[in-house]
Amino acid sequence: MTATAADDPRTLVSTDWLVAHLKDPDLRIFDASWYLPDMGRDARAEYDAGHIPGARFFDIDDISDARSELPHMAPPVEKFMSRMRGMGVGDGHQVVIYDGMGLFSAARVWWLFRLMGQTKVAVLDGGLPKWRADGHKTTTAAPTIRDRHMTVRMEAHRVRDVTEVARAAKLGDHSIVDARAPARFKGEAPEPRPGMRSGHIPGSRNVFYQDLLNADGTMKTPKALRAVFSDAGVDLHKPIITTCGSGVTAAILSLALERIGITDHSLYDGSWSEWGMYADLPIATGAA
Repeated sequence: MTATAADDPRTLVSTDWLVAHLKDPDLRIFDASWYLPDMGRDARAEYDAGHIPGARFFDIDDISDARSELPHMAPPVEKFMSRMRGMGVGDGHQVVIYDGMGLFSAARVWWLFRLMGQTKVAVLDGGLPKWRADGHKTTTAAPTIRDRHMTVRMEAHRVRDVTEVARAAKLGDHSIVDARAPARFKGEAPEPRPGMRSGHIPGSRNVFYQDLLNADGTMKTPKALRAVFSDAGVDLHKPIITTCGSGVTAAILSLALERIGITDHSLYDGSWSEWGMYADLPIATGAA
């Protein structure tokens, strides 16, 4: 077992846990790898070249709201249900999600399942790199898929829109936590998407998602996670809104909060891709 924390099939499980449960009939595994354009990696091609046995590929950009101009926004309930049924994932299944970075985009899909009312879902701690480093095999074989119905009850409190975030920032009644790199948060580095202003939501705090991870891509212990949030000045007694560039690494913060027993948190799906686009929304620069 990894040294991060005890396995929890609702948040995070180790490679040892997955090996022990790999042949469980109700286990469903997703490769949810996703990369920024400047990373120069092709998630689907990497999946085809080798994935954990039984894993399906979850395309974050495809299983999203096609009506939105913003990147990979949460899909409508009907679309999510349809895609899951087509991949043979439904009621009663234990879902485990991993990615090719270690712990990066998998948390976004974990959050999406939680948004859709699914509780038996966990991220693989350390992802595919840890799986391979531990000596476990991958395969190029496609999984056997049979339709399975999924009952979805969307939990709207898990997501926030720009109006709600603007209100929270003005009133100061939420802790807004930004997962982007410090230079982007401070407005000292340009945004990767054209047309974006630089800076952060006024009143927000910066917890760079990589500060929540160990060198091997696994998540830190709950005690260490709590210290990271505390050192960043995050008030954990207020409801928390997580944010980032486009709603992907914000979910790592959400996962970490869940690991330390904080359940009153939501994710700003539009994140800086939306906030940074509109000149009428206030921004701050420099340290929080």
